[in-house]
Amino acid sequence: MSRVALLVILVVATAGAALAYGDPTQISKAGAVVSDMLRSQTPPPLRAVEVARGQTGEFGLQAKINGVNAPMVIDTGATSVVLTWETAKAAGLPLELLNYNVEVETAAGHTKAARLTLDRLAVGKLVERSVPALVVPRGQMKTNLLGMSFLDRLESWEVRADKLMLRGYP
Repeated sequence: MSRVALLVILVVATAGAALAYGDPTQISKAGAVVSDMLRSQTPPPLRAVEVARGQTGEFGLQAKINGVNAPMVIDTGATSVVLTWETAKAAGLPLELLNYNVEVETAAGHTKAARLTLDRLAVGKLVERSVPALVVPRGQMKTNLLGMSFLDRLESWEVRADKLMLRGYP
């Protein structure tokens, strides 16, 4: 039950007690009962994922693109999620319809990529739909990048020591 609904119950119960009893002791008891109910409510489960830094210094994780497993490296310097051609093919994306007309700079140098939208991109409990992404031609990259087109949808992300915490909205 939401906190707002419980607050309304508290106000109604207190007002009801005041009208019914007119006794400050009874009003106090009614308020205490409702307050206990509010405190006993468990918060909704956090939508969060913790990623450990790998031996190479990168934060790698296993994502699911349209339900297909895809290893990814978090890259806050990448404007978009970027997929290798091989991952895009495995995820069943329409490679034959892509137009490679977006200039991109990768660790390996300059290339062109194609824009598309991922129906669903999941990282643990964090699931986003209609995520803009790029696909590079076959052999142009070895690693999929989890860039800002995904990270910007999160409530927050932070690095502390060797842990990256990704937090989604409740």
